[in-house]
Amino acid sequence: MKAIAFNGSPRKNRNTATLLEKALEGAATQGAEPELIHLYDLDYKGCISCFACKTRGGKSYGRCAVEDDLTPVLKRVQEADILFFGFPIYFGTATGEMRSFMERLLFPFSIYTDPPGSLFARKIRTAFIYTMNVTQEMMKERGFDHQIAITEETLMRIFGASESFYSFDTYQFDDYSKVFAVRFDPDKKAKRRAEVFPQDCEKAFDMGVRLTGMK
Repeated sequence: MKAIAFNGSPRKNRNTATLLEKALEGAATQGAEPELIHLYDLDYKGCISCFACKTRGGKSYGRCAVEDDLTPVLKRVQEADILFFGFPIYFGTATGEMRSFMERLLFPFSIYTDPPGSLFARKIRTAFIYTMNVTQEMMKERGFDHQIAITEETLMRIFGASESFYSFDTYQFDDYSKVFAVRFDPDKKAKRRAEVFPQDCEKAFDMGVRLTGMK
């Protein structure tokens, strides 16, 4: 069994990456082979709308025809049993690298039937780990949850199952005094980091255990 996690953050050792590592650790306890991919290490672009993946009888039907650093990654997805997506929220949606990755991942498997269908050969489990610098209340007030729901619905249609986990009000800087961020209370941020983020790590670990153990 293979579990792959995709880090959509440019940071390799902060909130998103840490939670993904915990999810993979949980999956590994159930016998999964874990792999963490940092998307910002790769050189690729989003979908170029060539429609080679939709061309009847074409050699690239059902797969992305673009050849770049993402090509071997997309091949490994087809061998995976669990996918974890690390989504740091920037301006209410995914980072540019994650957004481009999702376009390349999802569009070749999505077919123009009514209702829309999937070309992915089997059912696997997927999970999102969202990190954001806002509270749960602010997320809903600003409508972030609507975009999140659309993405989760798409993953369910293509792969068969999906769920989401949220880490709110994250700790962004090691030293808030060095950054112009006067809207935040550094003491409150540090307190939440010390008390709540470890709980988020435990939840991510438990999610990895649970998803891997599901039949």
